[in-house]
Amino acid sequence: MPADAAGLPAIAGAVPPAAPAPAVAGGPGGRVDHIRALYVQTPATLTGNLIGMALMASMFWSLAPPGRLFGWLAVGATLWLLRLAHYVRFRRQQDADGEQLRLWRRSWMALVLCQGALWGTAVWLFWGLGTHYHVVALILIVYSYCLGSVQLLATQSRVFLAFISLVLTPTIVRIASDTSQAWHLQLAIILTLLFCITVLMARTYGSALGQAITLKTRTDELAGRLRTEMLAAEEARRLADEARRAAEAANRAKTQFFAAASHDLRQPLHAMGLFAEALRQRSHDPEVASLVNSINESVDALEGLFGELLDITRIDTGGVDVNPAPVRLRELFQRLRLHFEPVAFEKGLMLSFRGEGLVAHADPVLLERVLRNLVSNAIRYTDDGGVLVSARLRQRPEGPRLLVQVWDSGIGISEASLPRIWEEFFQAQSNRPLEAHQRKGLGLGLAIVKRLSVLMEAPISVRSRQGHGTVFSLEVPVGKAPRGSIEAAPAGPKMPIGLTLEGRFIVVVEDEAAVREGLVVLLQAWGARVAAFDTVEALEAWLASPGAEPPDLQLVDYRLPQGRTGIDALVALRARWAGRRLPAIVITGSSLGGHEDEAVTHDYHLLIKPVLPNKLRAMIAFKLGVR
Repeated sequence: MPADAAGLPAIAGAVPPAAPAPAVAGGPGGRVDHIRALYVQTPATLTGNLIGMALMASMFWSLAPPGRLFGWLAVGATLWLLRLAHYVRFRRQQDADGEQLRLWRRSWMALVLCQGALWGTAVWLFWGLGTHYHVVALILIVYSYCLGSVQLLATQSRVFLAFISLVLTPTIVRIASDTSQAWHLQLAIILTLLFCITVLMARTYGSALGQAITLKTRTDELAGRLRTEMLAAEEARRLADEARRAAEAANRAKTQFFAAASHDLRQPLHAMGLFAEALRQRSHDPEVASLVNSINESVDALEGLFGELLDITRIDTGGVDVNPAPVRLRELFQRLRLHFEPVAFEKGLMLSFRGEGLVAHADPVLLERVLRNLVSNAIRYTDDGGVLVSARLRQRPEGPRLLVQVWDSGIGISEASLPRIWEEFFQAQSNRPLEAHQRKGLGLGLAIVKRLSVLMEAPISVRSRQGHGTVFSLEVPVGKAPRGSIEAAPAGPKMPIGLTLEGRFIVVVEDEAAVREGLVVLLQAWGARVAAFDTVEALEAWLASPGAEPPDLQLVDYRLPQGRTGIDALVALRARWAGRRLPAIVITGSSLGGHEDEAVTHDYHLLIKPVLPNKLRAMIAFKLGVR
C-alpha cells in the first residue's frame, strides 16, 4: 500500500520487526504472514493518502474547475473508504485462514494499483494551473508516493513496477507534451531518470532486504535449533542429576547395608573370641590353647575383611575427608613398627625403617592406612629376608617431593598381573602354591590403597620381579615439622599376658546376650566383679537402687535398644557419681567412623567389633593404669 512523504516514518515504524521475514518465505505460510503484515501498515498509508488529497484540494480549490476537482476527490475518497473497509474486515477476522487472506490480497493489490492510477491522473487534471510553485508541489506530491512505495513493494517487483508506471508514466507524458513551457522535455527526461533511479533503488533495497530477511530467517532457525539443543541439554542435565541422585541413593543404601551387615556379623564373632579366651583361662591343656589361638586368628582375619569392605564403601560414597597436615615419619614409623614387628618376628623377617627424620605433608590417617596395607601385604607374601619402609627426598620440576617406599623380598608379582593389581577382588597368581596365611583377604587391600592415593593426590607405582620381591612407591609433598612438637616417647614394655582385675568392679551394658555373657565370663576370669545390663533403662533402674556402687570401668556397646546409645549409659553413670572420674570403653560394630568427636566430648576410648581378647585386655589395662 503506498504512502506519502508524511506517512513514510509512520510506515517504517508500524511494521513489526518480525514482519518482513515471512514476506520472502517460499511457503504459503510465509505469504499469509506477509499479507497480515501489509494490513498492519494500513492505518499509516491511509493517513498519508488522506493528507495528500487534502493538500491537493487546498492547492487547487480556487484554480481547478469544480467538477474536475470534486470528481477526482470523489474517486479518491471511494478508494480510501474501500481500503478502510478492507482493514476493518481484517481486524474483525484476524483468524481468517490462508486461502481467505490470499483472496483479500488480490483485491488489496487492485486498490493499490487504482490509487497509483489516481495519482497519475492528477497530473493531467491539474497540470498548468496556478504558478510554478503549484507545479513543483504537484510533482513533489506525486513523486513522494513513488518513494513511499519502495519500502512497501520492493520485495514484489512486478506490483511495484506496475504501480510506479501508473504514477510516473502519465506524469512524464504530460510534461513532455506541454509545449507552452520551456525546458519541458528536459524536465520529462529528469523525471524519466528519477523513474529509472527509483526502480534501481527499489531493486537494491529489495535485494538488501531479502538478504537481511534471509539472514534473519537463518538466525531464527539457528536460534530455534539452539533452543532445541538447550532444551535437550537441560533434559540431559536433568536426567544426569536424577541418575546422580539415584547413584548416591544406591551408594548410601550400599553403605547402610554393609554397616548393618558388618554390625550383625561382628556380634557373634565378638562373642566367639570372648568365649574362646575364657576357655583358655579355664584350661591349661596345650591343645586347647592352640585351638583358641586358631579361633582368634580366624576372628582377626574376618575383622580385616570387614574393615576392607567398609573402607571401599566409605571411599565410594565420598565418606572420606582429606585433611593434609605435617606428618612426622618418626612417629608414623614407630606406630607401624609396634603393630607389625611381632608379626614379622613370628615369621623370622626383618622389619626395617629408613628416613625417620623426614616430614611429609599429607592426611595422617590416610597415609598411615596406605602404609599399613602395603606393609601388611609385604609381610604376608614374604617368607625369607625382610621388609623395608623408606623415605627419601626427590627433586621434581614442581618442587621437592617425598618418595615413601615399601620394599620386600617376597614372592613378587608376575608381569601379566601387574596392570590388574589395583582392581577390586583381584588376587595375583603365583608360580607356587600360597600358604594359608597368604590366601587370606578379598583382594581389596591394593584397591583401597589406589583410591586413597588418588584422594591424597599422591601418585603410586609398583615394580616387581617374581621370586625376588616388590617395591611400592608413593610420592607425597614435603612437610615442615610443627614448632614445639614433642618427639614420641619410646614405647613402654609390652602388656603382660596375664592381666589381673582382682578387686575391680566393671559395669557392662550390652544388648546381645551372647556377647554380654562372653564379656562377663572373661572379665570374671580375669578376677573382676561385673554388673551386666541389656538396656539403658535397666542400668538406670540399678543406679536408682540403694545397692549401686561406683564402677572402676564402664564397658558399653554403642548401639542399644529403643534408639538409645552407649553415650546415654555413660551420661547416666557419670551423673550418678558426678564427683568421680569414671573411665569408659565403648564397643561398636560399625566401622564407618563418625565416633571420634563423640569420644573426645564424652571422654571414652573406642573399640571396633570383633574385639580380640588381647586388644580388650590391653585397653582395660591402659584405662585402669594396670602394670
